Amino acid sequence: QVDLAESGGGLVQAGGSLRLSCALSGRTYVRSYALGWFRQTREKEREFVAAINWDGLIGDHPYYADSAQGRFTVWRDNAEDTMFLQMTRLTPGDTAVYFCAARPPAPDRSVLARPNEYRYWGQGTQVTVSS
Repeated sequence: QVDLAESGGGLVQAGGSLRLSCALSGRTYVRSYALGWFRQTREKEREFVAAINWDGLIGDHPYYADSAQGRFTVWRDNAEDTMFLQMTRLTPGDTAVYFCAARPPAPDRSVLARPNEYRYWGQGTQVTVSS
């Protein structure tokens, strides 16, 4: 079992920034697990935002959706067993409930963008961006 707990959501004006955190724990979790951020609204299905995959040769490697590339940064702090998502230049289109997720190391990056490939999920944290 892997337990995940998101925090850091809130209300921010367009153009502002937020940092989300995902605390990781549980009997099954190891630092080689792949981690992802997804978001969901009432109008859209759960959508990929960013992910980290462990590579045995190079270590953690981040991946981003087109909507996040250049604005969001994802990383894992192994000392704290926490994943972070730094979001900048936020727009109203970023308003959603943000979820973090975990799964065993993925064979390729395409797996990381599909919600049904993740076994463990947090409860979500609300991000609201006002115009």
